[in-house]
Amino acid sequence: MKFKIITLITTVALSVMISGCNQTANENRTANANANANVPVIASSTPLPTATDNTNSRRAPTREEYERDKERYNREAKNSGRKVGTGLNDGWLWVKTRFDLAAVDDLRDSTINVDVDNAVVTLSGTVASAAQKTKAESTAKSVEGVKAVKDQLKIVANTSKASATPTPRGTPAKK
Repeated sequence: MKFKIITLITTVALSVMISGCNQTANENRTANANANANVPVIASSTPLPTATDNTNSRRAPTREEYERDKERYNREAKNSGRKVGTGLNDGWLWVKTRFDLAAVDDLRDSTINVDVDNAVVTLSGTVASAAQKTKAESTAKSVEGVKAVKDQLKIVANTSKASATPTPRGTPAKK
């Protein structure tokens, strides 16, 4: 009987010691709380913009930014019905040409579409004057890497001012 009591006490003591020596869990909650106190908590799964991101700026993306977002630009081109060839730099030239054209003050009111195939840029759409057509073509030619520019722009006079003018009462509108 004495042997059974000693065995039972030893078993209980070993059980207490083994359960108290759990090395896999860190129970030091105060140290963990202090270590995590200076880590910012981000509850969003959307990537946050950094200082180097091209957000809300009027500059063209860098080649590095283009490479990082290449798939987004390719989807944008496809969704807008534009043709971007399979040449090594066609996607980059499409993005760069569009940004450069958008940055030209004289061309802001025009509708210019850009297609690129093997470094040949095709401009289509409408501009208000021959000067704008020339400016668009020279801007596209100035993009580094563009071999040639096909100008398919149409000159369409801006008639929005004439149609916005109300007709006086009693005067029939011209048809």
